[in-house]
Amino acid sequence: MAPDPDRKAAEQRAMDQSLYLLDALRQSAVLRAMQEVCAHHGWTLLAAHVRTKHVHAVVRGDLRPEQIMNAFKAYATRLLNEMKVDTVGRKRWARHGSTRWLSKPESVSAAIRYVIDEQGEKMAVWSGNDRSLTVAARTT
Repeated sequence: MAPDPDRKAAEQRAMDQSLYLLDALRQSAVLRAMQEVCAHHGWTLLAAHVRTKHVHAVVRGDLRPEQIMNAFKAYATRLLNEMKVDTVGRKRWARHGSTRWLSKPESVSAAIRYVIDEQGEKMAVWSGNDRSLTVAARTT
């Protein structure tokens, strides 16, 4: 899908803060927060990939995907605030995000593959299948 310059311009005009970028330190923190919220609620984090500008995750949980996404944002915000890596009042997340139900095992497998292997350069990655964590050191 080709970029829509009008939509991009409208989104930039609506922003009251500069774009928030997740460097390696922040990516690791967000991934850790996602693991903590899953452990707290008894959800299973099947895959996660924290990128510079966004996050992908596949989660098995007992709530609607929007509620899980909001819990991720809340835990990550709390951890980043505790780390004092940003100014007070810094906005980090879009108001919503893209969520969907995955009801078939093949859909879950495809989503995991997409999150882990089809995002380009690996950044902060969690693969629940083998319980591995990869954090690539790099600069942004």
